[in-house]
Amino acid sequence: MSNLRVYSMMVLTALFWSGAFITGKFAVREFPPFGLTFFRFSFALPFIFAILYQKQQERWLPKWEEWPPLLLLGFLGTFLYHSLFFACLQYTTAINSSLIGSTNPMVTALLAAVFLGDKVSLVRVFGFLLSFFGVFLVITGGDWQVIQHLSINTGDILMFGAVWSWAGYSILSRQIMRKYDLSPLMLTAYTFLVCTVVSIPFVIWEQPINYLPHTTAGGWLAIAYMAIFASVIGYLFQLIAIQVIGASRSAVFINLVPVFTIGQAWYFLHEPVTAVKLASAFIIISGVYLAVRPPSTPKDASNPASSTNC
Repeated sequence: MSNLRVYSMMVLTALFWSGAFITGKFAVREFPPFGLTFFRFSFALPFIFAILYQKQQERWLPKWEEWPPLLLLGFLGTFLYHSLFFACLQYTTAINSSLIGSTNPMVTALLAAVFLGDKVSLVRVFGFLLSFFGVFLVITGGDWQVIQHLSINTGDILMFGAVWSWAGYSILSRQIMRKYDLSPLMLTAYTFLVCTVVSIPFVIWEQPINYLPHTTAGGWLAIAYMAIFASVIGYLFQLIAIQVIGASRSAVFINLVPVFTIGQAWYFLHEPVTAVKLASAFIIISGVYLAVRPPSTPKDASNPASSTNC
């Protein structure tokens, strides 16, 4: 497969993931957060397991000792992240959530430096600080009185919590895959399964009988989009890209997600695109690049988990 084709696939992947912020915003008008999490991943399960079985027929079932870490990762990374993600969309804009979400690689790199001993250069420290400043601009809208009066948007805080949840998942998944020799595909399939099962009691608590009769075809299509395009196809495209061009070059395309989200949110949701948000996007993307840019010596990781969080 040519590099040009792989680059095109990664641009599409960024487009698919940015679309999850838009369709998620539409879906939260009809579904509560836990219900959205459940339906999204229950829709994705047949596809991801069919692919897993096709590619790993000899190793598609976990061993008994592998279930506890899979349960932990499924709860922390897939269930908790997406529950917070959908909850945040009830309060904040798709643009804000996307900009805050784009700091995920930077937060992951920060946790890796603290807990795994990854080297931290002055350039990376500057990238950390720059990204956090960008998030500060997103949350406050450039208005210092927001901090003075503690009038921070609840959705922005929830999204920032989701980022830290996914970053923790990314760090743990790196260690667990290495210890148990799990493939990224197997890890993804079973964290989807754990998320779906864990969601059930929370879905019952939300009393679906009260909202399901009022859902529309548009709401279900939004969930189907997130399940098929963002969760399954986007993940597979990224996996192919990592195999062909490496994890570092594949990760660069993730910076397109907030850019695409801004354009789609303006067009489909009529969200305002202000100078502060554009400046925040530039600052965050620059900070993330400095924080996670690959070292001069080629050392590529094969774990796509740190960025498939849309």
